[in-house]
Amino acid sequence: MTAEGLLQEASGFQEQLIKTRHYLHTHPGTGFDIAETVAYVKQELISMGYEPKEYGKAGLAALAGGKKPGKVFLIRADMDALPIKEEADVDFPSTNGKMHACGHDMHTTMLLGAARLLKEHEDEIEGTVKLMFQPAEEIFEGSHDMIEAGVLKNPDVDAALMIHVMAGLPVPAGTVISCDSGVSAPAADYFSIHVQGKGCHGSMPNNGVDPITVAAHIITGLQEIHARELGLSDEAVLTIGTIQAGKAANVIPDTAEMSGTIRTYDEAARSFLKQRITDIASGIASAFRAAASVSFGSGCPTLLNNSELAICTAKYIKELLGPTKAFTAGQLNAMSGAGKAPKSTGSEDFAYVSQEVPSIMLALAAGHPNEGYCYPQHHPKAKFDEAVLPSGSAVYAYTAMRWLSEHK
Repeated sequence: MTAEGLLQEASGFQEQLIKTRHYLHTHPGTGFDIAETVAYVKQELISMGYEPKEYGKAGLAALAGGKKPGKVFLIRADMDALPIKEEADVDFPSTNGKMHACGHDMHTTMLLGAARLLKEHEDEIEGTVKLMFQPAEEIFEGSHDMIEAGVLKNPDVDAALMIHVMAGLPVPAGTVISCDSGVSAPAADYFSIHVQGKGCHGSMPNNGVDPITVAAHIITGLQEIHARELGLSDEAVLTIGTIQAGKAANVIPDTAEMSGTIRTYDEAARSFLKQRITDIASGIASAFRAAASVSFGSGCPTLLNNSELAICTAKYIKELLGPTKAFTAGQLNAMSGAGKAPKSTGSEDFAYVSQEVPSIMLALAAGHPNEGYCYPQHHPKAKFDEAVLPSGSAVYAYTAMRWLSEHK
């Protein structure tokens, strides 16, 4: 196998990749409710000669290689969409009120393309490649669910890689940007606060306990965490996104409900924030004769990029795509004069994998803004350049095989 040969092979079945992507795009599901996608992926893998295994609520994994002794390299794609009505200018729009606005249909297609390449070169694989197709990335639950079901075991995974397509990047389509070592995506946590007061008529507030006033003081109090309890080097964001209380203008309601998120680049700061949100909400509520309870929903930890893997993958991708289509985040920013590479503020539940095994995250430019790809991920008009599908498939397969060949 050569890098040039693998790229040519992938380009040879570009039409099949586009056909696959169109099917996935027009049959989106959200969270774990992705039965059509799972069935399609499973059948495609079986038709290639794989024996896919189910993991958790809606995950799939398959093994390539294993004919030669060696380590295990995992390559992952997410399969779920978003609850967004599509407005993108494409000939194959989704019509079910859900949309692949984050490009997960591209990821799944590319991993299926990689599966085809790996099957063709299975005798050359010096170890095992594990293909992980996961649900529920958008709600930060799919990766953890598959890990709990044993996807990193039997055989045990030694290293892992993910690719995320990016629309609107000001670089040529097909350019791959590999993360530098360290944290590249923050931890995310969703929380809700329930304030229990005592309802009464608005003309007699002394007869009740106003949960709206309490909620307002809690919101103000939470802002003091960042202003007075975090240090200069701590990077964190706390947002209250919703608040609901009452239905009549002249009635003080019994309860108020709030919800929000926190994003942190450090696990210690993450734990501190969660504890202080609880302390402040309950303390302020108590001071105003009310009660408050805090609950945390789905979330994910920080995404850690392994230093040794970051060096290796950057080298492999440059071998495959050449020096004009492969950069590290630091190199790209140095070239642009931006200096140090900025961290992503979007969270990614591949982070759960990165907390368990050495991992790396790659970004694949899939549409230049000057060519009509000007809407970002999660926008109802977002679209992605399908011309990058062969390159993405080759990156998955080549990186896995090269790492295994160098880490016997």
